[in-house]
Order: sequence, then structure tokens, then C-alpha cells
Amino acid sequence: MLGEYRIEGRRASEIAASVERGVGDGELAPGQLLPPMRELANTLGVNPNTVAAAYRTLRERGVIETAGRKGSRVRPRPASTARGSLRIEAPPGVRDVGEGSPDATLLPDLGEALAAAAEDYRAGPGLYGEEAVLPGLARAARAGLDADGVPDGPVVVTSGSLDAVERVLAVHLKPGDVVAVEDPGWGSMLDLVPALGLRARPVALDQDGPLPQDVERALRAGARALVVTDRAQNPTGASVSAARARELRSVLAGYPQVLLIEDDHGHAIVDVPLHPLAGVTEHWALVRSVAKAYGPDLRVAVLTGDALTLDRVAGRQRLGPGWVSRLLQRAVLHLWESGAVDPAAVARSYGERRRALVEALERRGIPAYGRSGMHVWVPVGDETGAVARLLHAGWAVAPGARFRLASPPGVRLTVSRLSEADIEPLADAVAAAAGPVRPVGYD
Repeated sequence: MLGEYRIEGRRASEIAASVERGVGDGELAPGQLLPPMRELANTLGVNPNTVAAAYRTLRERGVIETAGRKGSRVRPRPASTARGSLRIEAPPGVRDVGEGSPDATLLPDLGEALAAAAEDYRAGPGLYGEEAVLPGLARAARAGLDADGVPDGPVVVTSGSLDAVERVLAVHLKPGDVVAVEDPGWGSMLDLVPALGLRARPVALDQDGPLPQDVERALRAGARALVVTDRAQNPTGASVSAARARELRSVLAGYPQVLLIEDDHGHAIVDVPLHPLAGVTEHWALVRSVAKAYGPDLRVAVLTGDALTLDRVAGRQRLGPGWVSRLLQRAVLHLWESGAVDPAAVARSYGERRRALVEALERRGIPAYGRSGMHVWVPVGDETGAVARLLHAGWAVAPGARFRLASPPGVRLTVSRLSEADIEPLADAVAAAAGPVRPVGYD
């Protein structure tokens, strides 16, 4: 059953660690069937309850999964194997349109903002016991949220969107709970859920956002949380429309106990309005990161939500990092107040390149999707073959496997490094590599 690998240990923690080592070393492959609990207990000379406790720990960590009488197996995508590792390294001479970063030429110069933050610090250094969130940053963030129709709520600052989502999930859910996630969706989110010992339930989407019928099915089946990308969804570019928001709010109204998490991924880089879903369920949260518009290395995101959720998040944060650097908060506030980024100009730049690529692909008979943001999603018949053919043609793209649970194959193209002269050659290469594909309904 396990080949040459021997699970060892006398205590539950030792047995769990032995299995986890085997997974991490690659000696226990994804999908590998583990011994029945009683059989392993007999082999190790321990009580079956000890093995049961070990397996429970492994399930909670997202290392294995159990399917009743079919037994326990190493997860097809163990939490220790990040989807980000499924990337194509661009060798010399190959253009990388798969790495997902913003256009560096559209990011602001941080020199003035950091100098201003240092000057403020000189006048009054940040010390223990001070507010975790700068009052000025909280006011500015709240004003922007108010303008976009986000319900009133406190503001917490986190180290990026994923940090915020993890904290919200952790203060509400327990291992084994189900989280409804977009499919295809953000690879880091698809990794995070099992890493927390939670189970992901895929929800299909089109260019208007998650499909209401799929959300309904997921919630009816017992999903305790729903994570939605409001704008510039990664990887498809979907943005929740006004009509779709009404439909989703209607569905959520029937499940007031469900935790709703919204990621406004396109904040400050898109020209489509925000249509928040918040306010229908008892517990909700909405996060905005500065990464795409101001630079990923700032590691600052603002989070709002219902008072209980934010109180729990802030309390748990105090027991960990304490707060996000107030120097960085000061720099971000200066960037906002000085108008260092023109969101309309950024949205226009990404939009022109994205639309040009989608239209060029459509002229070649290739369906492509990207309503907002910096990514274009292209369904393909043979994902591995398409990636290899594009690499041979001089283009490194992101394999769709990084973003999929149950949805059909595809590849993601990031437009942030494309010039006008790149559009036609890239479209030619994608058309040659994609092959025949069945449309999958992202319109």
C-alpha cells in the first residue's frame, strides 16, 4: 500500500509527523492510500485511538482526506505543495506573461512617501500601546469604502489580502468546515483553505461573478463561508455586476449564518464600479490591498466588516504580529493623500492592453475572457501541451492548474508587460498553441 515507506511513531503527534515527512519528501505521493487505522495500529503496536488521533490531525492540517469506507489518502493537492510552484520559468529569450505582477512603470515612486513617513516618525516614533491602525489611514480608508457603498464597520490593517482572508476564516471556522470558492480562482486562496484544515467547494463563475445557482448549491450543501472577488478576479478578470450582486444578495439572504468574505482585488486599477454583497449575512468582511496599484512590497491591506468579526481579527492579531508597521501605514496614507496614483489612468492602461489581446484572440477564433484587471483567461483543450507549445514559441504563460479545482483547462496571460507591438504576435502564438476548445461560459 505504501511501497517502501514506513510510517513510524508511538504517539499521535509522532505518527502524524511521520506521514507529513513522507508527503513533504515525495515518498507518499498525492492520492496515496494510507493503511486502515486498525491495521496501522497493529503494525505500530499502539491503540487504534492513537492512529485515529493522528489521522484527525493530518486531516485538519490538510495533508490527507478521508472518504468513509474508501479510506484515507494523501490529498491530491497537499497543503505543503503550493500552487505557486506550478509556474513556468522563462528561460533567456522567452517573454514572461504568466507571473502576474503589475506594470512597474505604473507604480508610484515611493521615495517621497517613505521620506514623509520617516519625518513623521522622527517627530513621534511609534511605540507599544498605540493604536494598531493610524487614525488618518482609517478615516481615509473608511471614506473610500463609504463612497463605494460598503456597509459601515471598523477598519483593521493586515499584511495583504491573503493575510486578511486567513484571519477572518480562522476566527469563525473550525477544521473540516466547507468554504465555497471561485473556480477557477486565486491559486493562493485554493491553497489557503486546505492549509487551514478547511474543505473547498468549487463555485463556477462567468464574467459577472459567481453563478447564483452554484452558490445556492454550495450553501445548501453546508458551506460555512463564501469567498467572492468583487472586481478584476484572478485569473478570469470577472467583476460582479449590479444585476449579479442583486441575485447573490438574494441567495445569501436565505443563509444569514454564512460568513461572507469579499476581496476587492481590482481596487484602484479598474474602471468598473464596486457592487458589494456585504450586509446580508450576520458576519462579513471586505478587504482592499494596495498591492496592485501601489506595489506588492508595501504589504498593506485594509479590512472592514461586522464589529464582532473585526474585533476577533484585531484581538488575534495583537497576539501575533501586534500590528502592521505604522511606518508603512504612514507611507500608504501619504500616497493616497498626494494622489500618487491616478486610478483612471491605470485602469485605462490595463484596459487597452487587455481588450486588445481579447479582441485579437477572438479574431483568430479563440475564446478569451478578461472584463477587468490585468489578466486574460484562455480556455484550452490540452493545458500541458498549450503551455509547452507557447514556451517553444517564446512565451511563458501561467498554467491553469494553478487556479482550478474542477473547472476545465486554461491558461492565464498577464498583460502588464505587454506593449502594443506584442499583441498580434502573442495572439498568433496562443491561437497556434490552444487547439480546439469547447466554450465554457465566462461571457
